[in-house]
Formats: sequence, structure tokens, C-alpha cells
Amino acid sequence: MSNKPIGIFDSGIGGTSIFKEIHALLPYENYIYLADSKNAPYGNKTEAEILQLSIKNTKLLINNGCKLIVIACNTATTNAIYYLRSHYNIPFIGIEPAIKPAALNTETKAIGILATKGTLSSELFHKTTDIYASGIKVIEQVGEGIVPLIEAGKLESKEMKILLSSYLEPVLKHNIDYLVLGCTHYPYLIPILTKMLPANVKIIDSGLAVAKQTHTILNRDNLLNSNTKKPTVKFYSNVNVEVLDSILDYKFNVEYLDF
Repeated sequence: MSNKPIGIFDSGIGGTSIFKEIHALLPYENYIYLADSKNAPYGNKTEAEILQLSIKNTKLLINNGCKLIVIACNTATTNAIYYLRSHYNIPFIGIEPAIKPAALNTETKAIGILATKGTLSSELFHKTTDIYASGIKVIEQVGEGIVPLIEAGKLESKEMKILLSSYLEPVLKHNIDYLVLGCTHYPYLIPILTKMLPANVKIIDSGLAVAKQTHTILNRDNLLNSNTKKPTVKFYSNVNVEVLDSILDYKFNVEYLDF
């Protein structure tokens, strides 16, 4: 089993930000990535719809022999991971907004979170916030429209900058010193956000923590790949593959797949 691939899925290309962190830590693992761009964004769908999409992606990855699945989507994690873990005999790694480190380190006792509606309205998000952010002001901002622009290849467009400005303005009024990115698409906004935010506001996401957790679980279950030869890394998108291909640092195998 150790040479089997790690499976990763997201509602599009955003989860590649998670893949990059995992691949940097585990460069000899084999990978299969599913970009479900046809159904992006998951954040404005019902819990039942998100669950069905997550089941579809999970079955496809299991059928392709994956030894572990990373749900590289905050919305899918918060709405589907309990079900997936209880119905499939394979380790799952989920993504949660990095509320804990932001809450532990804030000096102004106010943090902002930019996330999808599906994440912010989920039970898991509220549980995490209640546990780790007691006494901290958490300013929630739904990032409506951000994911479609990234999926359309309009990351650095004027439209994106106007949209982000409209979301940041009300959040910054609360004297935050951390902005938590609660969607795996959003780390691609960091260069833009850095220019728009005051110097004292730190940006935090979950990528490195997810990579470390993936390593921990693989090591625990004796699933780390011992081979040091060049791994097989496959990316699949069910929409035009050009945007997915353009956002990757290296020229991996990117193919269209109708799923």
C-alpha cells in the first residue's frame, strides 16, 4: 500500500495550494488530484449537495487505488468529513480555517476570517470557534464571488481587487491583527492581500498544518512511500484544463476527465 497515491480533491483549482505544501514535505509520494471545477464553488451549495459531490470524488479516488484522501476544501471538510470517515475504510485529512493559531496569537483580541458561506455556516466551524476563540472577537466575511474569478483565471484582475477591497473594508474597522483564509483558493490571493492590508495584519492559512498532519497519519499507519524515484503526479479537471495547468509551479500531467 505504501506506494499507492495520495488522493486530493477540491471544488476546483484552489486545493493545489494544499497540494504544494504536501508535495514540498513529501516529494516522493505519488498523487492524484481532482479539480471539480464544474461544480465550483461548493460554498454556496446545500449540505446535501456538498456531501454528494464529496462522495463522488471519494469513490473516484478510492477506485484509483488511493491510500489516503485529503479533502482540500474547507466547505467539503466541514460538511462531509464525518460521513466520509464513517463510511469508507481509508484515512481522511480535512481542512479547517486556522482559527486556533490566530486566536492564540492575536494581540488586539480581534481576528478576521474570509471564507465561503458553506464554511462559515457549518457546525464544525462554530465548534472550532467556540473552543479556541472564546473571548476573541471573530469577524466573519463571506467571500462571495472570489472562487469563480480564480477559476476563470482572473486572479489579478481589477474586478478581483475591487471585490477584495469591499470585503476587507468592514473587517478592518474592528482592529484585527490576523486575517484567516478559510478557503483553499484564497492563498493565491496573498500577494494581493499583502498590498491591501495594514502592515500589522498577518495572513494565516492551513496549508502547512495539513501537510504535517498528512505526514503524521501516513507515518502512523506505515504508509509512507519508501521509494525515492520520481513519483507519478496526476491532475484531473472536469472543465478546461488551462487554468489548472497555469497555476501549478511545475509541468505536471494535467488531463481532462468527465467526473
